[in-house]
Amino acid sequence: MSDVSVRTPAVAWVRTEQAPVLAAPSTLVGPIAWVRTNLLGSIPSTVLTLVCAWLLFLLIPPMWKFLVTSATYTGAERTACLPNPGMCYPYLADNFQFFMYGFYPVIERWRPNFALILGMIGVVGALWPDFRYRGQFALYFLLVFPIIAFVLLYGGALGLAVVPTDQWGGVIVTLVVAVTGIVFSLPLGIALALGRRSKLPVVKFFSITFIEFWRGVPLVTVLFMASVMLPLFVPQAYSPDKLLRALVAVALFASAYMAEVVRGGLQAIPKGQTEGAQALGMPYWQTTAFIILPQALKLVIPGIVNTFIGLFKDTSLVFIVGLVDFLKAVDMSLVNPVWATPWTRYSGYFFASLFYFLCCWGMSLYSRNMEERLATGHKR
Repeated sequence: MSDVSVRTPAVAWVRTEQAPVLAAPSTLVGPIAWVRTNLLGSIPSTVLTLVCAWLLFLLIPPMWKFLVTSATYTGAERTACLPNPGMCYPYLADNFQFFMYGFYPVIERWRPNFALILGMIGVVGALWPDFRYRGQFALYFLLVFPIIAFVLLYGGALGLAVVPTDQWGGVIVTLVVAVTGIVFSLPLGIALALGRRSKLPVVKFFSITFIEFWRGVPLVTVLFMASVMLPLFVPQAYSPDKLLRALVAVALFASAYMAEVVRGGLQAIPKGQTEGAQALGMPYWQTTAFIILPQALKLVIPGIVNTFIGLFKDTSLVFIVGLVDFLKAVDMSLVNPVWATPWTRYSGYFFASLFYFLCCWGMSLYSRNMEERLATGHKR
């Protein structure tokens, strides 16, 4: 008999129920995984983490003691803050109005408040990522709001009393100088960057001369020249207001630095972008406005925001021309004998540093979010 192999029929097994979902290991997700990846991922990272933890251990307890446990929370004069070697909050509360408005008349302080609200509406509407009317709000903030803010702050129209600029102070002056410098320095910087790359010799020479001159002179010198030297060449009747001098000086100074930032973005754009636009028959201005500039500005967002942050902090230098900005208002409040204590100076300067930090950190945070939204062609 021949051997006959017996084949066993295949048995198929199909799951009829969902398999139980298992949680991911704690070493891959969650806080433990984050610590291992970001803080203890390597030997240098671990060493740096331990050094930072040691620094925090040294800094946090005395900071907490100064701000909380040893601080003074109530009182009407210096005697309340003398016994406690900590933050003098009554001093800040008593001088808060002066920090915000300077010598602006008390009865008229609703005007800068109203101007601030209108400005915040324009800023939020123009910078909100998915807002439908961003363009309209941007035009409002750039063209309409400056006129409204000037009428509200200075007066002389609509029945508003005139408040000279020498009575402005505090946060009012800081925001006016910073916003004016930011708004005017960007378009001026773009124009200068394009002019420096222009093939027209006159335009290129003027742009290079302007940029190199303003970048080669410190802002302190520029403000000093605008305050002292300019009135010597202009008749007294036509001499501009000292705040206007500071605004023009800051805007021109910042535009020179902005021009170099924008020029770096323009040079980073491949030549093929321009050649492709020319192949489609687009003229120079359309190519620049719709093809080159949007890509260049997207690439240099960190540099632009860095210039804005530096400009915002440099507003503290306007005290050279006799303007009372926020930091100068804090400094002037320290000479008041009512609050003359060893801790008053630390309290005032800590409050000033906190104000500048929050404003600059807000600009940095927004720019980082904007980079993440626009970096669609560079993500890996």
